Amino acid sequence: MSHEIVVAEPIFYECEPELPKPASSSSITVSSEIVLDQQQQHQSVPEPFDSERLPQTVAAEIQRFLRVANLVEIDEPRVAFLCRVHAFEIAHNMDKNSSGRGVRQFKTSLLQRLEQDEEPTFRRRKEKSDIRELRRVYHEYKEYIVKHGRTFALESRQKLINACAIASVLFEVLKRITFAANPQALADRESVNSKSEFFVPYNILPLDHGGIQQAIMQLPEVKAAVAAVRNIRGLPSAEDFQKHGAFTDLFDFLQYCFGFQEGNVANQREHLILLLANTHIRKAHKQTSSSKIEDVVVDELMKKFFKNYTNWCKFLGRKSNIRLPYVKQEALQYKLLYLALHLLIWGEAANLRFMPECLCYIFHEMAWELHGMLTGAVNPTTWEKVMPAYGGGSESFLNNVVTPIYKVIKEEANKSKNGTTDHSTWRNYDDLNEFFWSPDCFQIGWPMREDHNFFCVNPSSKPKAKKASKSTNAEEKRELKEEEKDEELGTNREGDQEQKHEQEWLGKSNFVEIRSFWQIFRSFDRMWIFFILSLQAMIIMACYELESPLQLFDKAVFEDVLSIFITSSILKLIQVGVYLTPSAIDMVLFFVPAVRKYIEISNSKIFTIFSWTQIIPRKRDARKPGLSAEVYFMDTQIWYSVFCTIFGGLYGILHHLGEWSYNDMSQIRTLGMLRSRFHTLPSAFNGCLIPPSKNDQKRGKGLFGNRFHKGPENEKNGVAKFVLVWNQIISSIRSEDLISNKEVDLMIIPMLTDLFAGIVRWPIFLIANKFSTALSITKDFVGKDETLVRKIKKDKCMYYAVKECYESLKYILEILIVRDLEKRMISTILNEIEESMARSSLLEDFRMTELPNLQAKFVELLELLVEGNVDHYGKVVKVLQDIFEIITNDMMIDSSRILELLCHSQRMESNEPYFTRTIEPQLFESDCGENSIHFPLPDSAPLTEQIKRLLLLLTIKDTALDIPTNLDARRRISFFATSLFMTMPSAPKVRNMLSFSVLTPHYMEDVNFSMKELHSSQREVSIIFYMQKIFPDEWKNFLERMGCASLDGLKDEGKEEDLRKWASFRGQTLSRTVRGMMYYREALKLQAFLDMAEDEDILEGYDTAERENHLLAAQLDALADLKFTYVVSCQRFGSQKAAGDPRAQDIIDLMIRYPALRLAYVEEKEVIVENKPQKVYSSVLLKAVNGFDQEIYRVKLPGPPEIGEGKPENQNHAIIFTRGEALQTIDMNQDSYLEEAFKMRNLLQEFLKCQGRRPPTILGLREHIFTESVSSLAWFMSYQETSFVTIGQRLLAKPLRVRFHYGHPDIFDRIFHITRGGISKASKTINLSEDIFAGFNSTLRRGCITYHEYMQVGKGRDVGLNQISKFEAKVANGNSEQTLSRDIYRLGCQFDFFRMLSCYFTTIGFYFSSLISIIGIYIFLYGQLYLVLSGLQKALLIEARVQNLESLETALASQSFIQLGLLTGLPMVMEIGLEKGFLTALKDFVLMQLQLAAVFFTFSFGTKTHHYGRTLLHGGAKYRPTGRKVVVFHTSFTENYRLYSRSHFVKGFELLLLLIVYDLFRRSYESSMAYVLITYSVWFMSITWLFAPFLFNPSGFSWGKIVDDWKDWNKWIRQQGGIGIQQDKSWHSWWNDEQAHLRHSGIFSRLFEILLSLRFFMYQYGLVYHLDISQHSKNVLVYVLSWIVILVVFFFAKAVNIGRQKLSANYQLLFRLFKAILFITVLAIIITLSRICQLSLRDLIVCCLAFLPTGWGLIMIAQAVRPKIEDTGLWDFTRVLAKAYDYGMGVVLFAPIAILAWLPIISAFQTRFLFNEAFNRHLQIQPILAGKRKQK
Repeated sequence: MSHEIVVAEPIFYECEPELPKPASSSSITVSSEIVLDQQQQHQSVPEPFDSERLPQTVAAEIQRFLRVANLVEIDEPRVAFLCRVHAFEIAHNMDKNSSGRGVRQFKTSLLQRLEQDEEPTFRRRKEKSDIRELRRVYHEYKEYIVKHGRTFALESRQKLINACAIASVLFEVLKRITFAANPQALADRESVNSKSEFFVPYNILPLDHGGIQQAIMQLPEVKAAVAAVRNIRGLPSAEDFQKHGAFTDLFDFLQYCFGFQEGNVANQREHLILLLANTHIRKAHKQTSSSKIEDVVVDELMKKFFKNYTNWCKFLGRKSNIRLPYVKQEALQYKLLYLALHLLIWGEAANLRFMPECLCYIFHEMAWELHGMLTGAVNPTTWEKVMPAYGGGSESFLNNVVTPIYKVIKEEANKSKNGTTDHSTWRNYDDLNEFFWSPDCFQIGWPMREDHNFFCVNPSSKPKAKKASKSTNAEEKRELKEEEKDEELGTNREGDQEQKHEQEWLGKSNFVEIRSFWQIFRSFDRMWIFFILSLQAMIIMACYELESPLQLFDKAVFEDVLSIFITSSILKLIQVGVYLTPSAIDMVLFFVPAVRKYIEISNSKIFTIFSWTQIIPRKRDARKPGLSAEVYFMDTQIWYSVFCTIFGGLYGILHHLGEWSYNDMSQIRTLGMLRSRFHTLPSAFNGCLIPPSKNDQKRGKGLFGNRFHKGPENEKNGVAKFVLVWNQIISSIRSEDLISNKEVDLMIIPMLTDLFAGIVRWPIFLIANKFSTALSITKDFVGKDETLVRKIKKDKCMYYAVKECYESLKYILEILIVRDLEKRMISTILNEIEESMARSSLLEDFRMTELPNLQAKFVELLELLVEGNVDHYGKVVKVLQDIFEIITNDMMIDSSRILELLCHSQRMESNEPYFTRTIEPQLFESDCGENSIHFPLPDSAPLTEQIKRLLLLLTIKDTALDIPTNLDARRRISFFATSLFMTMPSAPKVRNMLSFSVLTPHYMEDVNFSMKELHSSQREVSIIFYMQKIFPDEWKNFLERMGCASLDGLKDEGKEEDLRKWASFRGQTLSRTVRGMMYYREALKLQAFLDMAEDEDILEGYDTAERENHLLAAQLDALADLKFTYVVSCQRFGSQKAAGDPRAQDIIDLMIRYPALRLAYVEEKEVIVENKPQKVYSSVLLKAVNGFDQEIYRVKLPGPPEIGEGKPENQNHAIIFTRGEALQTIDMNQDSYLEEAFKMRNLLQEFLKCQGRRPPTILGLREHIFTESVSSLAWFMSYQETSFVTIGQRLLAKPLRVRFHYGHPDIFDRIFHITRGGISKASKTINLSEDIFAGFNSTLRRGCITYHEYMQVGKGRDVGLNQISKFEAKVANGNSEQTLSRDIYRLGCQFDFFRMLSCYFTTIGFYFSSLISIIGIYIFLYGQLYLVLSGLQKALLIEARVQNLESLETALASQSFIQLGLLTGLPMVMEIGLEKGFLTALKDFVLMQLQLAAVFFTFSFGTKTHHYGRTLLHGGAKYRPTGRKVVVFHTSFTENYRLYSRSHFVKGFELLLLLIVYDLFRRSYESSMAYVLITYSVWFMSITWLFAPFLFNPSGFSWGKIVDDWKDWNKWIRQQGGIGIQQDKSWHSWWNDEQAHLRHSGIFSRLFEILLSLRFFMYQYGLVYHLDISQHSKNVLVYVLSWIVILVVFFFAKAVNIGRQKLSANYQLLFRLFKAILFITVLAIIITLSRICQLSLRDLIVCCLAFLPTGWGLIMIAQAVRPKIEDTGLWDFTRVLAKAYDYGMGVVLFAPIAILAWLPIISAFQTRFLFNEAFNRHLQIQPILAGKRKQK
């Protein structure tokens, strides 16, 4: 290619004459800051070359060279030039034709820069040649690294890392240049002969030689684990694998044996070492030596990792291939090799990690090969040593094992067409995995036979179902034994045999997800049998009209009731018959193979259905349930709510969960109880969060041993530790701007030496106003001293305040007064006071009425001392004199002793000669330069703090009673205090605790708000303006912390980044989540400090110790790294960074801010293979180094990982980078707090406690919803969510034992789950609610899930109605897919009866019951309409005298009222009562009803039922992003109509029509009261479904918004659709998208949809015979004529539509004339019929009511049969008719809204109830809604 960039000859100058060298620096450059200090001023500073935005094809290989070039360019320009040359060469060699995206542009710009820099850098070269120049700089960095290699100071460590990174790059460039100049020189020069080991990227453990100086590598447990992994004694020789040199460790051996990737090996090496180290330290105290790994440590890991594998082997009847030698040392090495092999397989398995049994199969085969290599076994076939089948290159395992299976997964997923096809047509993850539940999986062989049916995806013949069943006959058993024998010998019989049949698709394994409502009955058949039997028993009892329960035992009644057992037997027989029929037919067909073969290959629909029936799973025998109680058939869900309320409430009371309320609106109860119990917090803290000593552990084996039997050692410094932690918590809350500086002063506890004596100076907010109260009591008290003392001591806080004030005053006066005379005076006064107190005569010796004056003077003195102005010396003296006079003259009854002492000292002075002193100095006055007082006081921070504290104690009044004022700060402090009294495991030391990781998936959500977003005007209101109004106190505290007065001040001082953080921490952003999770690390470091610290260290303070003691800081970091890892899986980070997305830089900034944070992402990279670009996918782990993102590990993937649902795939690719024994899953909308992080090590101890027979595998946590600040909807959702995550999950976990995983923040037993399929399931559509399937999977695999309420995590929820509805729709879609899943089926079959009932009603049962309730309303209304129109109801009323109907009406009325949510809301009321008090709960409940909570929940009820029912019938489940926006704005009418038209509006109009028609035809004989009792709830529901979106729409009744909405609505209706036009722009596009669920729906679903539409025709049929024009005729012609009328109406509509198309553009007058003629014609027909056929106005109304639903029914039928009529004119007419219906419904909805908008009071009322919480908190919501900016 002539136009291509070509590399010139090498630009290396080895023989150039030596140039004058500029003065070189004697110090080395280790950072850009140091470089700037050494820059020569006379030289220009070159612009750095962009090293971040690089082509993905070459970025990973060249980025480090370009970064180093930018770092060293100022001081060493020639070295920077050479680094860029090297980068250019690498890029060119990788892509010589510049085929990759952006490579050509990059080469051009870099080459231009090289041409520009070549000559200037050559002139500035300091050595004779480039090689010498590079070598000089390289040696300078090397010397710096050697010199400072043992430093632990944070700043020095950063410089050292920087120097190591630069030296590593310079070494590579030097080696390349040396080789280019003289290939032989590389072997001759020692400086470049050895490998550079200065900088090897590492994650936690620097396992290279340079890492031995790191603190974490000095830990004994880490040393022992590293030594165990590096023990290669006894391994086969490296020469057998053609490796030069010996193996470095066990992982190196496995890499060369099986061809694992280098990145995977490095990752899992660290993974295993950390697991060994953490397990070893917990077991070390039981062993005689802790310097090496013992068998007990490895055995524990073996048990955890291979439990599932051994169970798999037992299930398939195979012998485990984990075979150990008898020699103990060799056995330990074998165990480590098996563990390492398992981890390496898992780490590289990619999407196969969702298939645990598939991994078991792979491990099974590879473990056999490993054992053969270790023992030197010989293959009897080839007579050679056993070698791996897939050994070889670094990607051999990936290419030969993972990729073939991955391709099957991917191709099967492609067949699903993004989840739209039927589940039975493709195999999901579960199907492919469950193939390995059968011995047939061994037919795949090893090496794998890719011609096996397992790898067949698109068969040429008809698919057949794969049945997973064990072989039972003798021949099959014999074959299995032969297979085992061949496997042990290393042969493969199946692989050697020729395939004798055509490859066939195996089909589904064990289960077929059939889209049908019958799945509910299939999965929970025992429950439905129980319902039928209960219904039968209730019918029998009703027939006998029992008046007493005792009558049930009458002989006749009891005999009839016993007939339920006959019914049960019949139902069981039918059930067995259904399940045995397929097996029986299968057995018959076995003897007729020709018929069986024909059925298998036939494409007939009947035979296809029959084939699927062959894999209906067989149920295990279940225990026979006993009848516990009589339950109502339809009300079981309500009874569950009642049971949840009662039991959950009692459980909460017994476990002190509601002992302290929080988030109370009045806050009196919360803060009052907090102050009254605060003195017990240190002991509770000591009992919960401080590790017990060995003596305590021995004593604490009782029930309350650990809590109440703390030894004196812990009590000695326990208070001091509590004070240190408390102050850290307050500082954390201040850093979050929840409290002000003044509130910090009021809430911290002074850290004094008295703490170790048990004397605590309590925070001022507890004892504020107490001193003033005590002073008031004492001032007017009449009585004895003992009574006064008893009265003061009765209030402990008052006593503490008085005592502290007295002691502090003594201390301050002792320091302030320095002259002897004054000291004696003060000492005498104090002695008088103390002697009076000792004699109990204080009230007799002192006048207490003068105490207020004395207090005022002391306040004045303290203010002067705080100010410390030397010019105020005289004022201090005067105040002291005033105090002295008040005490001696006004207060003391007998002050003679004091005055005599003063006079005596003055007489002594007067004996001197007269002329020596004319005027004597007064008391406290200076004398001849001698000061009587030390003012200003010494500059001592503790003293200053004590004076400030005393001043606050004396001056703070009632305002401190509301400290802290921020509601969230109150809630957090109250809950933390409450949790200390809950039952939790004892805390281990940090070093002995379980290690854990946190994993957060991130897709495209906000990381931080940009300045543009903060100030951009979205609907006239910026985000920063919104937040200032919503969080006014936090904004004020933020400005105080920044030292600015306003927003403009922040900008002027360049604090925009702090502003971004403040705003982002109040939204649902990634930065908020990361900040919260990194509190874990901060808490661990603080707890590790407390574990190691002595009393002096605690007194000095954690922050000071960490800042000044670098060795201690390094040790704390090491322990934190050992125990905690945080990985954020940013799936799109690579593409975002390449595209220059600001979110990528925000993520990098997060890693820089939190160095322990790790980022995992999927890199999609183009590589050039045979001059063609190909995409390669890799999982990459990053961390921040030198301000840049540094790649640590790279694991190549077999293809794009996004095969199934996005979130679980995102978690799956990153889970290999997590560490530890536990894993917490945290979503992007969550938060955590420092005080909660302190309880993590307690929580992790729950994994070591057995819950019944086994320890838990998932720990559930409590959540707090932090998005309740303004909107009433957010408040409703907060309460609803709070009740579920507290009282709901409390009941699910115990006693029901059916709690699953409902999302985050649950903590998983990590090893348990990574060996059993991961922390979620990812199959497309069926696993839409991916989180709960992790709970299903854990339970089915014999896991245990618990729930713990002593720790909470913050969580954000959607705050607008549309966001909430989308979320509810997603959850409903997920539940409908759960209904079809095999997990629900297996849980329903394998649970015992009561646990099965609990599972049903807490999962899909709630949605199904809701759907049944709505269907019941429809059946009721249509039934009532039938009774009215047929005349049957009138006859019943007349003949039966309404007795039966009245009871029916009462039942129906109460039923509907209950179903609308009163009883189902009981758990919420109970939980509010527990936590806030029942009076508050009642108040909040009433307030919620006044704010239309019933409207909201009824509307949400409709959302759930619509999406659940439609998805279950037609499919179409999908993820619905809600946006998680922080603000709530007005939503247009068009958007509301699009979202709710089919789910609510259509149903609401139908119910409304039914109610109107029913009312029209019942008036003549039924009372209005009966009608109201029966239908009032339906009226409420229908009106709610129609108008709730507008009631809860901010500014929904603002006239300006109404006008804009009307214009937008008309534009949307008229806009033509088409390709590329979104549904929010055109009605046509929206209408097509709305039918998406029907496009892929099955024939039966379409028929069912048509069947449902027939109700409109029956409705029409009933009405037309009641027209006056029909003259009471019952002839069928009346119904036929009604259809003729409908056709005429359609004809007229079609004519108008054609006329509009043909005439409206060019012949408008003619078109208007045409419409006028049609109108006159219709009017003439109506007049004629009214005159001739007695057509009445009532008939016209009834016709409209009859024909409008008919037209809608025709539209529904047309949509169902769209494939048949889409190419005909019928479809065009259907579209026109549907458009007319939508426009008509929109107008009907819009009209009342517009009318109400005329009334200003309506808008004000709406704003009040919608934002009542904001008004109660005095927030400025009106400017936000009005869209006004604050005027600066």
